[in-house]
Amino acid sequence: MILEMKVPSPGESITEVEIATWLVEDGDYVEKDQAIAEVDSDKATLELPAEASGTITLKAEEGDAVAVGAVVCLIDTSAEKPDGADAVKEEKKEEKKEEAPKTEAPKAKVTEAKTYATGTASPAAKKILAEKGMDAASISGTGKDGRVTKEDAVNAVPSMGTPTGGNRGTSRSRMSMLRRKVAERLVEAKNTTAMLTTFNEVDMSPIFALRSDYKEAFKTKHGVGLGFMSFFTLAIVRALKMYPDVNSMIDDKEMISFDFCDISIAVSGPKGLMVPVIRNAENLSFRGVEAEVKRLAIRARDGQITVDEMTGGTFTISNGGVFGSMLSTPIINPPQSAILGMHNIVERPVAVDGKVEIRPIMFVALSYDHRIIDGKESVGFLVAVKEALENPIELLMDNDVKRALEL
Repeated sequence: MILEMKVPSPGESITEVEIATWLVEDGDYVEKDQAIAEVDSDKATLELPAEASGTITLKAEEGDAVAVGAVVCLIDTSAEKPDGADAVKEEKKEEKKEEAPKTEAPKAKVTEAKTYATGTASPAAKKILAEKGMDAASISGTGKDGRVTKEDAVNAVPSMGTPTGGNRGTSRSRMSMLRRKVAERLVEAKNTTAMLTTFNEVDMSPIFALRSDYKEAFKTKHGVGLGFMSFFTLAIVRALKMYPDVNSMIDDKEMISFDFCDISIAVSGPKGLMVPVIRNAENLSFRGVEAEVKRLAIRARDGQITVDEMTGGTFTISNGGVFGSMLSTPIINPPQSAILGMHNIVERPVAVDGKVEIRPIMFVALSYDHRIIDGKESVGFLVAVKEALENPIELLMDNDVKRALEL
């Protein structure tokens, strides 16, 4: 029996996917539920499992855009599993691992021998020319048979403005559907919103002190670390309740405001930028936020994140600080109206009660859509976040640290 495998729908509003990578070859025997391909949609990269066991016939090439519901491959379910198929695959893998260095080593030796046998430049001359970014072939040598000597190399003058030597190769690769969609959304956000950014700085000393005192007990009790994300998420939830316009979005000529806080967390996954959502963050404790951040980060890292887990969100947090960013202007994640950018923490001199002290400072940035969020609300929102982070015991923990951390 020949089974036609069709492209399943990864989620609402998705009409086509792109074959990113075939994980099997045409004619291979596959097992039921075995991952046979990775497919890109405009929201995520997902694995395509075999619907039955049998011999597979591929009906699409890598890079092809395939409509949802279209036949992507055929599986002959009447075919029997070849004897020793697993052993043969393992042997092939081992052969490739063993043969790879053997085939590469002779090539390296041959190349080296040819380099020294050409007689165009002495070793010392080559070194000098390499430092100058010049090629021996561009110089007339004064040595025997036109060989470029050390003196020739020393006296050689590079042509200003003209590239000589060095690698000037280029490569071209197809952007994934996910990356193309991200690009489109970023351009859309810049072109369709009245985006402005306001900045502030946060003294992270109180959070450092809390983490120092309770992180071990917190991890022992809950199995997750006490990171910065829970403090920021809960500070944002508090600020969103104080400034509901920031927790809103435009739909045509109407403004939709939300009475819940679905916080999108921008993370860098193996397939590019992903933005999983922490649902109803207003109902979560420090433990709840940290557990959810860990769960979503693992699923994004392992390529298991689903479209539903990235759909929606009323506000986004982007942490460029993990990559060393000091300051940036994050781009709004449409149709949301605001995004908070976190940055790296650096010890800086600050004035405290008339004295200069060294404190761990983080710059924070709020990009917002000025069409529905005024300057008063945007600045007030960011100040509220700053206040909560600099006074977390009172404003985020109700003056009971152990209870807030569920210790």
